[in-house]
Amino acid sequence: VQLQASGGGLVQAGGSLRLSCAASGRTFSNSAMGWFRQAPGKEREFVAAIRRSGGTIYYVDYADSVRGRFTISRDNAMNTVSLTMSSLKPEDTAVYYCAARTVDGLSRIPREYDLWGQGTLVTVSS
Repeated sequence: VQLQASGGGLVQAGGSLRLSCAASGRTFSNSAMGWFRQAPGKEREFVAAIRRSGGTIYYVDYADSVRGRFTISRDNAMNTVSLTMSSLKPEDTAVYYCAARTVDGLSRIPREYDLWGQGTLVTVSS
């Protein structure tokens, strides 16, 4: 069972990137998924999370610092979760991690996530 994050890179301020996280080993359709990031010298912080309410309805949560600029989405058929980032700022520079919970509840707390991907680096130049 593993998560594989991809899509990071170097982008200028104001630009956009799309991160993807592919899950394998089991289905995560009934698990809440999240994105976190960690900048050098800082603690890992919550970015966004998504859970399934039923059918095609999803609940999402965003950190205040990214709300309105980032969008989290998931494709249960493909077992993937994505983070579309726009209007990027230099302060968004960090290693971004996707994570999964074994329960379907939104959380902003890293220790409540049971499985982590390896991280993908996003660098935003000014």
